[in-house]
Amino acid sequence: MGQLSITIGRVLLGLYFLMPGLIKIAGPAQTIAYMESHAIPFAAPLMCFSASINILGGLALIAGRHVRLVAYGFVIYVLLVNFMLHDFWTIGPDMVERETQNFFKNLGILAGLLVLAGTATVRPLSIAGWWLSDKSV
Repeated sequence: MGQLSITIGRVLLGLYFLMPGLIKIAGPAQTIAYMESHAIPFAAPLMCFSASINILGGLALIAGRHVRLVAYGFVIYVLLVNFMLHDFWTIGPDMVERETQNFFKNLGILAGLLVLAGTATVRPLSIAGWWLSDKSV
């Protein structure tokens, strides 16, 4: 039952990143405008990079490929997003509640990623067999 819970959690975390990546690709203007409103330089190329990371990393988690590496990568991503885009301590009172909620929700996602990384199979970085499931390596 424990392995089933980990698998379901891994797939749901994968979807959590995959879907926003697809949404960013489908309508980039909104994401770029949000990034620019937070004075993020190079918003358009960073949005494309972010969308690609969301999609590829989300698919890797869903498929069970390089789970530890991807989970730790998403930990860094979530920290960057939290401190750059959900900076509730710097914004006006009309958005503080929403951004505080987003900030702490993301910490919960980060916690799930850390648990997932801690339970994932250690897999050496290698080009050979990169497409194989972590369980078959």
